[in-house]
Amino acid sequence: MRHSLLTAALVLLTAGTSWAQARKAAVVDPWREVETFYRAALERHHIVGSSLLVLKDDRVAGRAVHGLRDREARLPVTEDTIFHWASITKTFTGIAILQLRDRGLLSLDDPIVRYLPELREVRNPFGDMSQVTLRHLLSHSAGFRAGTWPWGGDKPWEPFEPPRYEQVKAMLPYTELLFAPGSRFRYSNPGIVFLGRTIELLTNEDYEVYVDKNILRPLGMHRAFFDKAPPHLVANRSHSYFWDGKDLREGRFDFDSGATVSNGGLNAPLPDMSRYLSFLLGDPARRAEYDLVLKRASLEEMWRPVVSASEPGEAPVSVGLTYFLEQRFGLDLVAHSGNQNGFLSHFFAHVPSRTAYIVAYNTQAGGDEEKDLASDGSSTRKLDAELRDFFLPKLFGGR
Repeated sequence: MRHSLLTAALVLLTAGTSWAQARKAAVVDPWREVETFYRAALERHHIVGSSLLVLKDDRVAGRAVHGLRDREARLPVTEDTIFHWASITKTFTGIAILQLRDRGLLSLDDPIVRYLPELREVRNPFGDMSQVTLRHLLSHSAGFRAGTWPWGGDKPWEPFEPPRYEQVKAMLPYTELLFAPGSRFRYSNPGIVFLGRTIELLTNEDYEVYVDKNILRPLGMHRAFFDKAPPHLVANRSHSYFWDGKDLREGRFDFDSGATVSNGGLNAPLPDMSRYLSFLLGDPARRAEYDLVLKRASLEEMWRPVVSASEPGEAPVSVGLTYFLEQRFGLDLVAHSGNQNGFLSHFFAHVPSRTAYIVAYNTQAGGDEEKDLASDGSSTRKLDAELRDFFLPKLFGGR
């Protein structure tokens, strides 16, 4: 920091600026330092393409793009590049469930078997499946396993995810709860798929149609879509890559998440995602507009802790209703990440200061976990954590 201040000051002094003015200019512009760190970290971890956006008081306070959206064609990442947001989709599913609750169509404490009686086929060694509620599914505390498709999916001829809900349904007799519902946290993709199916049955609409009509369009997210891109947006869609420390291979392009769309099917450019972040941060001048999507009190209800999700020695993390609630650098943060088919993404929102950042990467270096490194020590998870710990004090004012 001292070195960067001195460098900036010397540059400004050379231009005829006083020492006091130079030092002030260097201190009050953290974005340049953030962007420099961001680009260097991407190179260090072999990221093919990425995009970053910072929002403050309902306006873009900083943005950066880096690298390529299509390595073979040498096409750069631009502001219009569409990234896959994977599990950040879960928060849209949560909003949809709260919408239906507010319209009187369900209660969060309803048993899921009221809507999906086929879940009685799941083995529950802790009691009856009627114990599992919508609230448990929203907070990843129902006891279901992590993966939707645990038997394969790594060969070119195998589906990326179950193409039809009937295939998910067929797995239920071979599924069991891993702990008593509500007793602890375990991140679960199928739990969110069950919520997506509930939305479809209650509204008599496909999940994608319901969310587009009731969330995406009202928020002005007109270039967001689920699964395969419409023809006019295919050229803007980013490819994805896997780096193992030696070789770079491409993931499946323009893929379909099938029956798991409510768990991870969203694609959008960063300007559209900034509209979503603005909704989360809340602009008092737009309260009536935002309330048509979800009342502020219901949105804030989603940010109340339900179950702890942190390991001993880690920063405190809990889960509300689909959102993660993290305490870092003295800040209470609303967050979620996504990781699928070579794409990783993350957003952090500090609602009191109405500040947020969102970042997307089109390359997975290393494994799925932060500790899993490529053979050269690179890791997109590790990179994401490095950026988080650098960005939060600089951009959010954390201590």
